[in-house]
Amino acid sequence: MYPRECCDQQIPMEWAFAGPYTIVQRLGSDELDAHEIAAYDPDKFAVLLSEKPAVHRYPGSMAKRVQQLCQALVDDYDGDAAALWSEVGSGKELLRRLNALPGFGKQKAQIFLALLGKQYGVCPEGWREAAGAYGEEGSYRSVADITGPESLAQVRAFKQEQKAAAKAKKIAS
Repeated sequence: MYPRECCDQQIPMEWAFAGPYTIVQRLGSDELDAHEIAAYDPDKFAVLLSEKPAVHRYPGSMAKRVQQLCQALVDDYDGDAAALWSEVGSGKELLRRLNALPGFGKQKAQIFLALLGKQYGVCPEGWREAAGAYGEEGSYRSVADITGPESLAQVRAFKQEQKAAAKAKKIAS
């Protein structure tokens, strides 16, 4: 979960989702370790994310954000991201936990909650309501709905429609 969801800002989804793998490779590890990333020298971690190809459009800022997220996971969940949802009582509580993470606002928290419910079977009571429109069954709004090339195209089409509608509304006003 951590840094993939953290990295998906202002860059194509495919690039964001490759970020964790790239970080693992550059760390010389087999898996992401929140303890290791949180404790990593910040300047060296920024350099690690800046190597070509950079992990993000703004690798220095993203390095700081990833380390803050990992530190929160260490502080609150002993570095275990799954502990965020493994014993949660309700969708509302899970949304609160996600919202409390550095780099997660309401929309990102709702999208991640929908991703957990739709694709990973993490379905505490009220999760769809807490996820808002992103939790709707059969929707194609976000990464929570992407399971292959066809659904990726549907999500991209939805986003283009939303941008066009917003642009038309702006022109009309």
